Order: sequence, then structure tokens, then C-alpha cells
Amino acid sequence: MTLSTGIPAYASPVDHVAYGQYGPGRLHLSPGWNRPLYPFQDRITADGSSGHRAEPGRYHLYLAWVCPYAHRAAIVHRLKGLEEVVSLSYVDDERDGRGWAFRERRGPDPVNGFTLLEQAYTATEEGYGGHVSVPVLWDKELGRIVSNHFPDITIDLATQFGRWADPEADLYPEALRPEINKLNAWIHHDINTGVTRVARAEGEEREDERLRVLAALEWIDERLAGRRYLTGDTLTEADVRLWVTLARYDALHNRDHEISEWDLSGFEHLWGYARDLHSLPAFRETTEGLPATWDLPHGRGA
Repeated sequence: MTLSTGIPAYASPVDHVAYGQYGPGRLHLSPGWNRPLYPFQDRITADGSSGHRAEPGRYHLYLAWVCPYAHRAAIVHRLKGLEEVVSLSYVDDERDGRGWAFRERRGPDPVNGFTLLEQAYTATEEGYGGHVSVPVLWDKELGRIVSNHFPDITIDLATQFGRWADPEADLYPEALRPEINKLNAWIHHDINTGVTRVARAEGEEREDERLRVLAALEWIDERLAGRRYLTGDTLTEADVRLWVTLARYDALHNRDHEISEWDLSGFEHLWGYARDLHSLPAFRETTEGLPATWDLPHGRGA
């Protein structure tokens, strides 16, 4: 989408002096905001019973390269072969008090010509005053957000577009769902958000959180000694959810050895597993900033 002059519409540069930091009043709860942090929780269904039927060309994903939860959606989108079914675009990596924005580095909003992602929220709900997050799943036909509830978005992408998706990529197989759900909940608490709690905590609480994350990584390392993926030979949602933290572990979460005395390469099986995932285009091509060591032979898988 461009302006009438043919020039793409972009937000002005990040300006913390003028707009402040993103967060106060938005990241958690705005005054009087007695709702979930991710309040748009409609679902896409193959039969349309939800009001959002799975159809090619109808939906758009707004993502951010730097957000691990948006990263999940990018991976699942690619694994399922939905490139021509659900369009996607990326917001700028940086934000000020206005939240996620579209700038030249990542390109314009190709669907609505928005300059700020907040405009998608206010188009859905006038006067919206809550958290502006990615991923966002947008319904082009209805002109509104379907969901900003990240756990649901990847499940719907993985399960509801079967007519157009890669049939070999079954990321949420019926027989494994109880195990996947249990792993997902544990990974989210002890690893995905665990690394964030380490960074924010202090003193004894920080040490407790650090040991929780380290124990979780050691448990997974042991689990992977006898299997290629978390549930066995099948790549699932659980692997995607774990990957987005592993890909950021050395450079961000364990920078200056905040969690362990060794980098990810110090976990024998976890390191091979991570590089095995990285060898797959859906993981490698949606991830930025990994060093060349990730491309070394890993000796895992078929």
C-alpha cells in the first residue's frame, strides 16, 4: 500500500524524547483495562464455524523479526507451505511509545497502508487502549484483527488450512496433542518466559529463576539423547516453541553467562538438536543473527 503519490507510507523515525519508551500504560494494563493482555482471541476454522473460514488470500500476518512469539508464526507459516495462502509482513525492529511501526528497513504495510500497528487495533476496536503486540492475524475481508493471542495463531495455521497446506507437515498430530500441550505449557513457563524472569529478577529470586531455566535445559538435553525431536521422530509445535528461545540463547539470554557458564554448545544433545532444526529452511530463513557455528555438521537425523 502506498500514498497517492506512489511513495510507501512509513512512520517517522523512533523518537524516545518525543514519545517515550514503549511500555508504561500499554505493556501490561492501561488504567481501567480489565481484560487479557492479548484480548483478540477469535479463531480460524476450516468450516467457518468461528466466523473466520480458512480461505486462501483472506488473511495477513503482521510479524516482527525480533519478537520470539511472532517468530513462531513465521516458522509454522513456512513449514506448512502457506506462503501463497496467508500473506505476511514485518514491522520495524525498534519501537518508541507509539509501539510497533512500519519503516523502510522492513518495508511498508502492504495490506492497509498503516504506519503504526496500533492502527490495526483501533480499526478493530475504536479507542483501544491496551497492549499492541505481534503476531497479529488480520482478516482482510472483514477489515479487523482475528487474533493477537499468539498460542492460538500457530495452532490455527498448523491445523485449519489443510486444503492448501503441505500435507507432510503435521505439527499438531491428534495422537500427540496431550504430550505437545504439556510440553508447550512447561516450555512457556520454564524456558520461554523463564529467561525473561532471570533478566528482570534480582538477588535470591534471580538465582532461583536461573536455576529453574538451567534445570529445564538440562532435562531437555537428556531427553534428546534418544530422540530427534521433543516427541520422538515427529517435528511438532513444541519444537517450534522451544527453538525461538534457543536461537536467542547465546546472544541475548545467556549473554555474559547470565544463566549457565557455557553457551548452548555446552549442551551435547541440545546443541545438535538446535543445529538440526537450523538446517531446515523454515527455521534458518526466518532467523537472523546466528553465527557460522550453527552451520557446522551436527550428525543428527536422517
